[in-house]
Amino acid sequence: MSRQVTAPGRAREYETIYILRPDIDADGAEKIGSRLAEVVGRESGRLTKVETWGRRRLAYDIAKHRRGVYVYLKYLGGGKVVSEIERNLRLFDGVLKYQTVLVRNDVEAQDVTIADEDVKFERLELTPLEDDRDDSRERQLGLIEPERRMDRSSEAAPPDVDEAEETETEGAADEEES
Repeated sequence: MSRQVTAPGRAREYETIYILRPDIDADGAEKIGSRLAEVVGRESGRLTKVETWGRRRLAYDIAKHRRGVYVYLKYLGGGKVVSEIERNLRLFDGVLKYQTVLVRNDVEAQDVTIADEDVKFERLELTPLEDDRDDSRERQLGLIEPERRMDRSSEAAPPDVDEAEETETEGAADEEES
């Protein structure tokens, strides 16, 4: 299998999204971010964009977590940069999942303009993790009935069962008399 080699002054553009544990503290997230920035610089790459998307619900449970903190990286470099970033992400316990995608294959590295605020890792300020009432094991197994909310349809509720029975018996009595 042949490997594609980029020309001097040219690089590949990659995107990596990694998901942190939902209970990670700001210092732990900052440590991971600074380590990744260091790796990109050490491997002759360039960060072009860093975004923290915050805590979001996962599509499926990962390591018994329903939520995760999403971080998006966009950078220029070669295959060494990607393998080193992924190796470092595997080493951190705070990382649940990651995925890297090749965006463009042949990019002129000098033509890419990068704003300083785009490549800074933001300090992660998350609210304390609240317990999801709907996520309890009893609810998942159907042992606890879901709470019923009062809505407008309850205002125009059908008559009580006793009233309905009385009207049925009166109707039956009227039919017998005729």
